[in-house]
Amino acid sequence: MKTHVQKWGNSLAVRIPKSFADEMGIGNKAPVGMSLEEGGLVIKPDRERAWSLDALLTEVTDENIHPEWEAEGSEKYSAEAD
Repeated sequence: MKTHVQKWGNSLAVRIPKSFADEMGIGNKAPVGMSLEEGGLVIKPDRERAWSLDALLTEVTDENIHPEWEAEGSEKYSAEAD
């Protein structure tokens, strides 16, 4: 597929066709990494920055979990550790 580079502010931009984005698994505002390889621009999804709740929860242990907070009204909070 051929396209054109366009000016965008002080930078240049290339649109990513929807079919390419779908195949890469990226959408609007998705984090990507860019590099130059053999004189060409390579764009890859930045999977390291894409966190999921399940992935984050696997890191929670009894040693690093925060104590519970009990709300009593809208302005008073107290920490209670077991």
